[in-house]
Amino acid sequence: MKNKGMSGKRLTTVPIYGYNYDAEDKTRWVKDPEAAAVVLRIYQMTIEGMGPHEIAKALTADKVERPSYYLNRRGIVPYKKPMDRPYTWNGATVSSIISKLEYTGATVNFRYYKASYKDKHTIKAPKDDWVIFPDTHEGIIESEMWENAQRLRKVVKRTDSLGEANPLTGKMLCADCGARMYNHRKPYETPHYTNPNTGKTYMRAPSDVYACSTHGTGKRKFEKACSLHHIRTEVVRELVLDRIRCVSDYVRGNEDEFTQRVREASTVQRDDAAKSHKKRIAKNEKRIAELDMLFRKTYEDNAVGKLSDERFAQLSGGYEVEQADLKAQNAALQAELDTFNADSTRADSFIELVRKYKDFPELTAPMINEFVDKILIYEADKSSGKRVQRVDIYLNFIGDFPIPMQEVERDPAEIAEEERLDALRAKRREYNRRYQAKRKVKNGVLQPVAKQGDMAEKPKIKTA
Repeated sequence: MKNKGMSGKRLTTVPIYGYNYDAEDKTRWVKDPEAAAVVLRIYQMTIEGMGPHEIAKALTADKVERPSYYLNRRGIVPYKKPMDRPYTWNGATVSSIISKLEYTGATVNFRYYKASYKDKHTIKAPKDDWVIFPDTHEGIIESEMWENAQRLRKVVKRTDSLGEANPLTGKMLCADCGARMYNHRKPYETPHYTNPNTGKTYMRAPSDVYACSTHGTGKRKFEKACSLHHIRTEVVRELVLDRIRCVSDYVRGNEDEFTQRVREASTVQRDDAAKSHKKRIAKNEKRIAELDMLFRKTYEDNAVGKLSDERFAQLSGGYEVEQADLKAQNAALQAELDTFNADSTRADSFIELVRKYKDFPELTAPMINEFVDKILIYEADKSSGKRVQRVDIYLNFIGDFPIPMQEVERDPAEIAEEERLDALRAKRREYNRRYQAKRKVKNGVLQPVAKQGDMAEKPKIKTA
């Protein structure tokens, strides 16, 4: 069994859900169109942000036959248990389907083992012990979709009062402490303050914000940890959509330049340098083989008495040191080549992703899950009188890719409107400062201050 598995032959006795035996060759798997469509649908719903239990609920509602019933009805896997619930899916079944690498066209051997041939119980082996052979049969999904689904499964997304999970959850991280940002949503107005004199209750508007989880946890324990890093979900969505649009527009118009710029981050930056590395590796391999031959000849000469033990030790030691250095050089050169090839693959993968989406009218959950890797949120800076907050958006395959920006002439009317709003905000801040000072005087905290042009009423900011 070990030899069979190491040779690339499949060790499973029956095909998994989504495949069937090849009529001409029983060792090969071919796609089962009906079941393969269900598998593809499960992965697509995962990319859309649905969890295993939500997917199982949707499949049950649509009366899709569950795998055990389907395989039993087709005669692929006979079951002795009664099949009285043909459409009842569960989350564990969906999770199992999402986790199987075989749907990308790979064969995975030694996923389980037994402690002894006498023991009937199987034990799940660690992933490092699995032996994977890619492209052994036709895949149902692409490798990128499978990898994306695994990333999404690491984050638990719970539904709230809106009945849906926020797709940004798990991707929003605090830039200072590295913890996840928690989503706080209130889709309805809540009481905020009741005036004791008039009895009027002021309501708090609906909110949808993210805040640092470390800060929230520390606050509940009466400890000061990190800071709030407060940001509205609406703002993040606008920034993400704008980022995807800008990078996609640049990639569509400059594919060659984009690929070259992604490669510039590599140790090996040019194709000719990669060729030079390959030649150096081949030369080192040839010398390593020569050293093996010299070592054998030296050992034979020492065995028959042609070479003294002292001289043998000196020569063999030098051969071993040189061979070790050459192997270390090859390992470093190969690592640089792998990085170079990986960068090319990442650039090609992102280009294919951009081609998949023709237009970006609005930000959807699949777009977030396919494009966005993580979002770093920094604490807001108010030192300039304005609230300025830095947000870094890292995209899948290319990270925080810098786009060459072109200076665009701003509309004078837009500049005038921005200056007007800045003046109104400054006036409102001054009003609030004076109001707080009056309250402190009224409560006996401070001495009265001279009235210098106190405003009669609170200024209101009106936007065009």
